[in-house]
Amino acid sequence: MDKNKFYITTTLPYVNANPHIGFAAEIIRADVLARFARMQSKDVFFNTGTDEHGLKLFTKAKKQGIEVKKYCDKYAAKFDNLKKALNLSYDNFIRTTDEHHIKAAQEFWKRCDVNGDIYKKNYKMKYCIGCESVKTDSELDKGECPDHPGKKIEIIEEENYFFKWSNYQEKLLKFYKKNSDFVVPGHRLNEIRKFVERGLEDFSISRLKSKMPWGVPVPGDDEHVMYVWFDALVNYVSALGWPNEDGKYKEFWPGMQVAGKDNLRFQTAMWQAMLMSAGLPNSTQVLIFGFITSGGQKMSKSIGNVVNPLDLVERYGTDATRYYLLAELKPFEDSDYTKEKFETRYMADLANGIGNLVARTSNLLEKNEIELDIKPGSDKELLGAINLQMQKYCFDEALKVLWAKLREMDEFITAKAPWKIKDKNEIKKVLEVVAQNILNVSVLLQPFMPATADKIMKQFSEQQIKKGESLFPRLEN
Repeated sequence: MDKNKFYITTTLPYVNANPHIGFAAEIIRADVLARFARMQSKDVFFNTGTDEHGLKLFTKAKKQGIEVKKYCDKYAAKFDNLKKALNLSYDNFIRTTDEHHIKAAQEFWKRCDVNGDIYKKNYKMKYCIGCESVKTDSELDKGECPDHPGKKIEIIEEENYFFKWSNYQEKLLKFYKKNSDFVVPGHRLNEIRKFVERGLEDFSISRLKSKMPWGVPVPGDDEHVMYVWFDALVNYVSALGWPNEDGKYKEFWPGMQVAGKDNLRFQTAMWQAMLMSAGLPNSTQVLIFGFITSGGQKMSKSIGNVVNPLDLVERYGTDATRYYLLAELKPFEDSDYTKEKFETRYMADLANGIGNLVARTSNLLEKNEIELDIKPGSDKELLGAINLQMQKYCFDEALKVLWAKLREMDEFITAKAPWKIKDKNEIKKVLEVVAQNILNVSVLLQPFMPATADKIMKQFSEQQIKKGESLFPRLEN
């Protein structure tokens, strides 16, 4: 594997609702990792997209009286619009209704079948439409899915194709043992290892077309379509042009995946077993992020506390939204969002923090007609501290490092009080230190807040630095 190549992919959100803040946090973190890798001169391929098959979508489109593909087109566009709204740098937006993906999913099925891992049987299952997955009694709370309370659990009895997941218990455990950092954080690796140790049950990978026609046709059987999860997981390789094993696939696979904790089993056990069955290399690493709650409650459409990231961007701006989701939320733990917390962060760290420091430094330079010849420097200590946090995927801690440097400069300029100094050369000495550090911070800020970093770099690369527009205007009620 070429260490200069870096492939990262998000999960594919299901197009049954508007984008929510949880997925926004996931894709922004992936974007930071992609941008950071590019800063290290790596060749990056960053993939995202939409999951567009399954019973849930078929039912919703039918209720609205529109074709399922048109329903998917409408919602897929909303997710692709996040690229501009959140200033994302992804290279590819795959849809599981794309013709190439459908062919790739069918080829993947054939390879698992040839390997003896697909068979047909009659069975009865408890199925949560909300999760699009089978549930065991131990996973239900008073007969309901804990992630979708109030939704009726479907009892489905039919003939389906199954994947022999049970064949892969020992192979998965051996893989986890050999790759101790395969799942981050470590407690999630322990969680999936314990799950696999308890034994794996084969899982259904098809649905009867007569009951649910919206899916990828099963090769050689017109009566069945693929189960939505089997089809969707293949996107991680189909996005690279697979089954063509030259080109991007050869260059970039295997790669890194990011997901929410509700995806742990699918990404780190089911998908990895499927890759083994198809004879493809396993993913290099899977990052499993925590959930976002709202005022201590799980976000839910029924409760009405779901936050649309586009609303945040409209009110506070793109980089303020990126900053909050990266700085306030712990990547691997559940974190709470409230409007009050957002606005407190905005005022303290952005308007009164970086915004104020940049404004008063540039204002003093312009007012005193001081010219500087500074260039983006290599503050090795700062860079080392950022690298250390990014190796652990601690986005919040990396930003703390940068904000500590900004606070240090804020305290330095306050202590030196250049506005009280009469000698222009002495004023220059003070402001040069501050301006150089602001410029250094802006370089390292690029992956996190690209537009803000770009504005500061342009402003502070001029010989005569002038006060520009406010980076983060104060909030109005």
